[in-house]
Amino acid sequence: MGMAEGRVVIVTGAGRGLGRAHALAFGAEGAKVVVNDLGVGLDGLPGPGSPAGRVVAEIEALGGEAVAHGGDIATGEGAASLVDCAVGRFGRLDTLVNNAGFLRDRMLVNLDEDDWDAVMRVHLKGHFLPLRSAAAWWRAEAKAGRKVAARVVNTSSGAGLLGSVGQGNYSAAKAGILGLTLVSAAEMGRYGVQVNAIAPAARTRMTEQTFAQTMAAPGEGDFDSMAPENVSPLVVWLGSDASAGVTGRVFEVEGGRITVMEGWRPGPTADRGARWTPAEAGEVTAKLLSSAEPPLPVYGSR
Repeated sequence: MGMAEGRVVIVTGAGRGLGRAHALAFGAEGAKVVVNDLGVGLDGLPGPGSPAGRVVAEIEALGGEAVAHGGDIATGEGAASLVDCAVGRFGRLDTLVNNAGFLRDRMLVNLDEDDWDAVMRVHLKGHFLPLRSAAAWWRAEAKAGRKVAARVVNTSSGAGLLGSVGQGNYSAAKAGILGLTLVSAAEMGRYGVQVNAIAPAARTRMTEQTFAQTMAAPGEGDFDSMAPENVSPLVVWLGSDASAGVTGRVFEVEGGRITVMEGWRPGPTADRGARWTPAEAGEVTAKLLSSAEPPLPVYGSR
């Protein structure tokens, strides 16, 4: 019996990279997997063909069950068809892993409106719409008196936590995913749905140029800390019954390291119980900053 035995799991953007690793890991742990991939390039434009079918074949070759879905999950119709695919093929839905994404990196002064909109669409809207469709199905199940033990794993990034030079659109979208995670965890808990997010670091099509410049290739038998397969064990656990009680959390995961991120918390505070003058506000703020923890640097800023 695998950790995800009998669960029906959707993974978006599962044709390559992290999504493929997640889909294979769930399949190895006994899940029935819906492999979603539109088959686009790094910039979100159509590619020569979707790789989702190849991942399905890999899962089936290992004795698992899977089905391919090639719809655009950043549309209401595509997101609804994704949930319908899971329920129609396997009779239920237990876990949604939102992973799909691409990059259009530019410095802010060179960032076109279309590049902003495209990244927001696939990352942020592409998380919201599948989550909304899945949540509606789970709420209906709960209201019908059927027990729900659902899991959602969203995919943010260190860029969403700290920012990343040259990635204003991507950083904003990934930060938005964190806010969406917290709200959906609070709203959907009453229906038996847990929602968490990861901020992974791994070598994929989106990051291979970065890691090619900063990481040496592992030698034979060495641990490849940037392999996407290192991220998937945490995703499988979060997507399984074993993670009961864990919701509204954000985890950084890279190689063999897992970190619970603690987010924004109140730091030094001053309250006079009345309105400040601009000069007074500046003076007290300077004192507060002198005793506050300095922010971590934005990626690429040093």
